[in-house]
Amino acid sequence: MLSKRIIPCLDVKDGRTVKGVNFVDLRDAGDPVELAAQYAQQGADELVFLDITATHERRKTMIEMVKSVARQLNIPFTIGGGITEIADAEALLNAGADKISINSAAVRNPKLIEELAKAFGVQFVVLAVDTKHVDGKNMVHLNGGRLITELETENWIKQAEDLGAGEILLTSMDHDGTKAGFDCGLLGKINQMINIPIIASGGAGNMDHFTEVFQKANVDAALAASVFHYGEILIPDLKQELKRNQIPVRI
Repeated sequence: MLSKRIIPCLDVKDGRTVKGVNFVDLRDAGDPVELAAQYAQQGADELVFLDITATHERRKTMIEMVKSVARQLNIPFTIGGGITEIADAEALLNAGADKISINSAAVRNPKLIEELAKAFGVQFVVLAVDTKHVDGKNMVHLNGGRLITELETENWIKQAEDLGAGEILLTSMDHDGTKAGFDCGLLGKINQMINIPIIASGGAGNMDHFTEVFQKANVDAALAASVFHYGEILIPDLKQELKRNQIPVRI
C-alpha cells in the first residue's frame, strides 16, 4: 500500500505566510522559505504554497520565492495562485516547482487543465477545489472563496479528472480553520467517484483528525496549515501516531 502523505500548506500573501478562519481574518505565520525548510527537516512528504490573493489581485505567483524554496527543499512542492496560462506554469516549473495548482482559471477555462496535462504531464497538474455547502448542495467557490459558482463540486471534480487533472486538492470552506476535523463524508464520497489522488484540506485540529480522514475517507494525503505553523502538531509525532493506528506513512 502506498504511504499516506502529510502536507503542510503555506498560504502566502505579500511574501509572508498567513492563516485565517473560513478564509478570512488573516494573521501572520512566518517566513515561507524558513517554514518550508523546517517542514522538510521534520519529515513532511510534500509542501503546498498558495498565493492566496494572486487571482483576486490579478497578479502572478512570486517566481523569486519559488526559486528560494527550491534551493532549500529536497521534497516535492506545489505552487498555486494566479496561474492562467501555459507560460505561467512553465515559469514556475523552471523556477523549481514540482507541480502547479490551478483553481479559478480552470473553472473559467476548463481546457486549461487539458493543455497543462498535455504540455507537462498529468502528474504536474493539481486541481484545487474550494467547496462550500449551500442549500443542500456542495458548490465550487472561486477567488479564495469570495465568489460562488454554479458548479456542483462532485460534477466539477469528475469533469476535471476526465480533462487530465492528476490530483485533487479539496478544501472544505465550512471546515477550514475551525479545527473541528476534516469533511470525511464529502471526501469519502468523492474518493469513490474518481481514480486520481485526493488531498484532504480544511479542518485539522488534532492528530485524531488525521487518523480519521485516512481511515474513513481513505484519502491519499492530508493537508493542514495552522496546526503545523504554530507548533500545535509536530510532524514526527503525527507520523508515529498514524503508524500506531496502522496507517502507512514514510518515517
